[in-house]
Formats: sequence, structure tokens, C-alpha cells
Amino acid sequence: MKRRCRQIIILFAVLLSLCGNALATPETLVPVGKTVGIHLGGELVVVGFDEDFGNGAKAAGVRVGDRIVAVNGSEADSMEDLRTATDAQGGVHLTVERDGKNVEFYLSPVETPEGSRIGLKVREGITGIGTVTFYDPETGSFGALGHSVNDPETGECIAISGGNIMSASVTDVDKGKAGDPGALKGSIDKDDPLGKVKANTTAGIFGTMDAALPAGAPIPLADSTEVQKTEATILSNVSGTEVEPYEVEIMEIDPDNDQGRNILLHVQDEELLAKTGGIVQGMSGSPIIQDGKLVGAVTHVLVNDPTRGYGIFIENMLEAAE
Repeated sequence: MKRRCRQIIILFAVLLSLCGNALATPETLVPVGKTVGIHLGGELVVVGFDEDFGNGAKAAGVRVGDRIVAVNGSEADSMEDLRTATDAQGGVHLTVERDGKNVEFYLSPVETPEGSRIGLKVREGITGIGTVTFYDPETGSFGALGHSVNDPETGECIAISGGNIMSASVTDVDKGKAGDPGALKGSIDKDDPLGKVKANTTAGIFGTMDAALPAGAPIPLADSTEVQKTEATILSNVSGTEVEPYEVEIMEIDPDNDQGRNILLHVQDEELLAKTGGIVQGMSGSPIIQDGKLVGAVTHVLVNDPTRGYGIFIENMLEAAE
């Protein structure tokens, strides 16, 4: 009996050790800096009204920003669910979430040659471009953006049901200037998926790669205490598919900030300033490297000064990815 108990205890200790190894923070990661297409599947959100099909929904009190949670009493989490219910005979019982509470509406569809319509414009998920920060060749996991993907209507981090990243190419740049942060413009190849998105968090989006991105060798990670107010490098893809290093200076460090603004950056690189004017939308996720270590990722631009921007510590991204 004592021997059996000892075996169980040893086995339990081994399992704990294995779990600890599985959740351990990696010692090295590949800094990427590649622009990718991002599609996040998510909630059905009302974004407008189609007056060609009557104004019944609007008159009933449905509002832009309402999240559709059920149709005719059944959960709705896709456009197909909404279309199927709308095409059914009779009225439509719509349940939306607004300000944390459910609100009920009863709508009468308008018959059209294309089927029944209730006059709502609805968004399912969101698509755009962003930058991959790191890739772990040991696990296939990746992190990108350094901040959440937010609902354009509410500004809140959107709940997702999954998503994908796809190959993309930067085709043009709206240069940043004071009062206008600028943006990368790109084309997304939806027929070339690279991986799956599993989480959308305040510190970035995370998932796994189906195919490895072209990338270099893994480098060590910097602890937040190692980050210094001196020169650093960011890796960014601001033209075509090429990732290039650009010189920046770390001006300030704020370890206690939980809004993705641990690092204040100032772009020093004349080539990057000529191409983009500094940091622009779409560069979020660009890895920051200092003294051969991965420090973090670019997250925000200062609207009134695009030569400056913020970054998040890599340790904060990894904590959110767990």
C-alpha cells in the first residue's frame, strides 16, 4: 500500500512537471515584422439600415451598435443564421444585446425578388491588415498587433469565434502627419491562409501557424528591467512583402502601464520617415529589438506627432497569450 501511494505521488509530481514545462515562457522567439491579412469571425453587429427594404427595424427601435444574439428564440452567431430566420414565414423575433441587457424586437420582413429582408445592415466579424510580432518554431504559435482588435462602433475589444491570418502585400502608404496618423494599405490573398487566430486580447491577437512565415533565427527575450532608454530597432513591412530594420530611440519606459504603452519610441530612421512619416496604422505589432533581444512590439502612434509612438513589453504580450 505504501509503495502504491509512493508511485501515485511520483506520477503526480511528474504530471505537474510536464504541465509546468508546457506553460513555461519560451526563452527565444523569432521576431517577424511581416504584414498579414487578419480576419476575425465574431458577433453580428448592426452597422446601419437599408431604407430600400422599409424602415421597420429602425422605427421599432433597433440601433447601430446593437449585437444580435438570437433570432426567433434561437442563438444567432452567423449571417446564415440571420438569413435563414428572415426567410422563414411570419415575423422575425430579434433579440439584441445593448449596454449589457437584452432587448426584444418583433419585425415584419419585406418580400423582395431576392427573398425576405428586414432592412438591417449587419457586420459579421472584421477584416484588416496588421503586423506579426513573433513566431515560436517549437510550438507554431504567433502573436501580433500588441493591442486588441476593437469594434469600430463601440471601441470595445470584440469577442471572436475564431479567425485567420492570410498573406498580404503593402501596396501604398498614407503618410502620417500631425493630426492624421496615416496608414498602410494592402492587398490580402484570401486563398493563402497562414494560420488561425484563437484569441483577441488587450495585448494582441494570438494563434497558431499552419505554415511558417519567412523569418530569421530565434533571439532571446528581454525582461522589462533590461529595457534601456537608448537606441533600438523595429522590424516593419511598409512596402510589398519585404521586412526591413529601422532605427528608433526608446525615450521613456513605463513598466506599470497596462494599456500597451510601456515604451515611448521616437523614429530616427530617415528612410522610414521618408516612406511613412513615422509610425502609421498597420505597423502595430512591429517587433522592437534592443541589444540583440526581443523587447516588445509597436502598438500606437501619437496622433499629433507620427514620428513618436508607443510599444508594449514582450513579457506582457506573452502573459496575455497564456
